[in-house]
Amino acid sequence: MDSSHNSLARASSSYLRSAMHQPIQWHEFGEEAFAAARAADKPMLLDIGAVWCHWCHVMDRESYDDAEVAAIVNEHYIAVKVDRDERPDIDARYQAAVASLTGQGGWPLTAFLTPDGKPFYGGTYFPPADAYGRPSFKRVLLSIAAAYRDKHGEVLEQAQMVESAISRAESFPGGGGTVSATVIDAILESARSMFDEVNGGFGSAPKFPHPAALDLAMDHYVRAGGGADRAGNEELRTIFVSTLEKMARGGVYDQLAGGFHRYSVDERWIVPHFEKMCYDNSELLKNYVHAYQATGDEFFAGVARDIIRWMDEWLSDRAHGGFYASQDADYSMDDDGDYFTWTLPEMKAALTAEEAAVAALYFDINEVGDMHHNPAKNVLYIRNGVEKIARRLSIPEERAGALLAAAQKKMYAARLLRPTPYVDKTVYAGWNAMCVSAYLEAAKVLDLSEARHFALRSLDRLLSEGWDAERGMKHVIAYSDPKAERREVAVPGVLDDYAFAVIACLDAYEATADLSYFRFARAIGEAMVAGFFDPVAGGFFDTRGGAGGRAADEKAALGILGTRRKPFQDSPTPAGNSAAAIALLRLHGYANDGSSDGASYRDKAEQTLEVYAGVAGQHGIFAATYGLAVVRLIQPHTQVVVVGKDEVAAELYRVAVRPLCLSMAVLRLDADKVVTQNLPPALAETIPNLPALLGGRSFAVVCSGFACQPPIFDAEELGRALGSRARPAA
Repeated sequence: MDSSHNSLARASSSYLRSAMHQPIQWHEFGEEAFAAARAADKPMLLDIGAVWCHWCHVMDRESYDDAEVAAIVNEHYIAVKVDRDERPDIDARYQAAVASLTGQGGWPLTAFLTPDGKPFYGGTYFPPADAYGRPSFKRVLLSIAAAYRDKHGEVLEQAQMVESAISRAESFPGGGGTVSATVIDAILESARSMFDEVNGGFGSAPKFPHPAALDLAMDHYVRAGGGADRAGNEELRTIFVSTLEKMARGGVYDQLAGGFHRYSVDERWIVPHFEKMCYDNSELLKNYVHAYQATGDEFFAGVARDIIRWMDEWLSDRAHGGFYASQDADYSMDDDGDYFTWTLPEMKAALTAEEAAVAALYFDINEVGDMHHNPAKNVLYIRNGVEKIARRLSIPEERAGALLAAAQKKMYAARLLRPTPYVDKTVYAGWNAMCVSAYLEAAKVLDLSEARHFALRSLDRLLSEGWDAERGMKHVIAYSDPKAERREVAVPGVLDDYAFAVIACLDAYEATADLSYFRFARAIGEAMVAGFFDPVAGGFFDTRGGAGGRAADEKAALGILGTRRKPFQDSPTPAGNSAAAIALLRLHGYANDGSSDGASYRDKAEQTLEVYAGVAGQHGIFAATYGLAVVRLIQPHTQVVVVGKDEVAAELYRVAVRPLCLSMAVLRLDADKVVTQNLPPALAETIPNLPALLGGRSFAVVCSGFACQPPIFDAEELGRALGSRARPAA
């Protein structure tokens, strides 16, 4: 190891390796660091961040690169740095600990621990000098070191209190109960009450997308149709249409390259935090596909295709399959979204005068822009439509549209010449599975064969490199930095990795009718139940457990990692328990039997949802994926099986995938392949005899609750059988 580097030069994570040059004697989270803290009887300084995190970079530059800060840290602490993307299990527990101390969390997370890893003080960003109502980092470091030395008993007592608080935070006293549709009503009521009627979205600044809440609103809107509560249903339509339209026209959407930034710092969706995450874009891609299904509005389909355009170009391993994790907000420590924003002179330099006139009006580019650190910088968002611009400039609308298209193309080309924010090419199992599912959903509804092909290649890579029937699922499939040493021991998969992989495999089975994907789904689902399910109280722990619910091994129990968690709230990805329940319910729809211990997949899903049934409604839109799981539990699962390979079959398939129904699956089979060994158990009992009986004609069968209706040969009749879900809303 280079003497100018600390031990993070041996790390694999991009975030950790970005700190290898710092004068602080960083350790990775592990036995070595804890042994050093115990031997020296020093407190531990824990920094948790991510390569995409703007304020993590700021604190690195201001404090961790500073020789005076490093001297204090190295003298008084054992310093440990963690990548929250690589180790979500560590992050979740210490976020809960700091939240119990301060009422808030986030990144960078700065925690102070006893030598055995128990937190007793913490915060997020600490400035280099007293500012923002926060003490300077140097003052904090010296004060905590003095407290640990002089008030040791009080520090240990505080650590014990925090540990108890974490344990209580992960228990659900009075939370259990019977699962019912009332929780869906409570979540939707929360969405209504938080809805911003002016700007769309939920709550005020900062504003996050909440994709699961939007999906729940759409699903309920379509199911309710023209029911008695017509006004309430139209209100739901307004919520998801307004939110998705205003987000896509705002600065939170990259108007040149496509794709969404992580969130907006203002309530109008204008100024974003500029990092882009694969998991945000996967879930929003599904939102826009579903909005197209729910409304028939081509605008939503166009946004969905544009998200795929960005993901294809920036977050896809085209050579091997797989989706990269994120794109950073900034290209250096000194900027704040400069790559994505424009001054008026920058825009004019890239365009002709005519193009600039149209672009300035369309994107609202002025001499004074939107960014505090550089007021000349403008965030691009859609201020005016082409028709209005044409009238304003007294030119034909067609001419205005052509000038705008040319301007967008030229501005994107000019932006590509700028220093580019870092793309973290780490391939995470769970996030990849989410992207696979989103691509397959878009491919199915919008008939995108290339997206379908890439999703299947990516899933095949995940299964071949990330899954082992004996060792289980890896959390990390591949790291970003080719210079990084390979980890001796792979980071084990967490609950999310398993649940999203099961869902992706079932999506792939439905897309291909290749039973091997169903078999993978079942094998991973069985491993998820065996490794994570709580047979006593129900629900799933987020990390794999051993006998008696203990952590799987001694290393896993370092610090507070022995604390068992059952994640039920969406933050920021869909909650692991809700996703696991959805995975089990979907397996049940094809398997119609139990898991290896005799209890049915449906029983385990219901047990999981019962753990939180008493309190889920109180969490509002943060329990939206829980609400989607409840929809699947109380609605009979439906499968539409289209058999045939002629144009009649193609039209039947198009009609079947047109409606939005999140608990309905659509499969297409060739008649000559409809044999028992190519079908999962629930369908093998019904489908195989039909092609021979029907003389080779293409047909569709609608199955619900393990019973199938008579075959349908006509697309219009199938549309009627599927009810209002086969008809885009007016």
